[in-house]
Amino acid sequence: MPFMRLSVLLVAFTLAASAQIRLGIVGTDTSHVSVFTRALNDPTFKDHVPGARVVAAYKGGSPDIESSRSRVENYAKELAEKWKVEIVPDIPTLCSKVDAVLLESVDGRPHLAQARQIIAAGKAMFIDKPLAATLEDAREIARLAKQAGVPWFSTSSLRWSEVVTSVKGDGAAAVTTWGPGPFEEHHYLELGWYAIHPIEMLFAIMGTGCEEVTRVSGASADTITCRWKDGRLGTVNALRPYGPYGALAMRGKDVLLSPPKPATSYIPMLREIVKFFETRKPPVPNEETLEIFAFLDAAQRSKEAGGKPMRLR
Repeated sequence: MPFMRLSVLLVAFTLAASAQIRLGIVGTDTSHVSVFTRALNDPTFKDHVPGARVVAAYKGGSPDIESSRSRVENYAKELAEKWKVEIVPDIPTLCSKVDAVLLESVDGRPHLAQARQIIAAGKAMFIDKPLAATLEDAREIARLAKQAGVPWFSTSSLRWSEVVTSVKGDGAAAVTTWGPGPFEEHHYLELGWYAIHPIEMLFAIMGTGCEEVTRVSGASADTITCRWKDGRLGTVNALRPYGPYGALAMRGKDVLLSPPKPATSYIPMLREIVKFFETRKPPVPNEETLEIFAFLDAAQRSKEAGGKPMRLR
């Protein structure tokens, strides 16, 4: 009898393991690949996210970006040795071994070329920030994916942080967010490199509908003010080189302020990613993500024009 019970348990375990979504990683040059793989692959981890497992990875990497060049081999080694993830030579090989893809390359410039190969293989994908290097690249990823019927989404983990949830709600006339905003010289859309986080927080609170952006640059911060079509106002403060995350929402007579030390975690986003791969329904509409990139583009044009207001195109 004990033997029969053990056999049943083994069969159940095998079936559960086989039901897991097999994930591939493109780009081992960010700490995200280490954090994500542990949360997905380690069932003993306190914040384990069930339902998917990283089984293969393609290194990628950008030799002209120090933060990529110095980390790509180390994270690939960790994935292979600690988590038994297979390191493969190219993206088509990766796609042949997985059900879905985490596009994690820290550099936004190769995202279009990498996404093109993933789309050609018909694999659903999550694209880590930044979605792309330019608005045109972002729109081309969306066009190719729509044409091929491949679901995708991109987001910042801050969307599900306490910074946002503590002030989110209907009826805010004005919202201000702030967070780190260092630049990376190879990225034309300067705010897309890291200030994408407080910008995404603003959209998570305000929703879509931004029509005009004005950006003023200082020595250690940029302030981006924006007007929504319905008259609401938003402000983002991108702090350099780094700074805390926060948000403030003015709603009638009430002023809501996020906690001074808000809880942030990748785990809520990872749960949404797994759910997305199961349902193929993005938790953040692609249209909203593309509007955020139009926002980045308008902010860059505003800076180049000496701080003049620019409409989203």
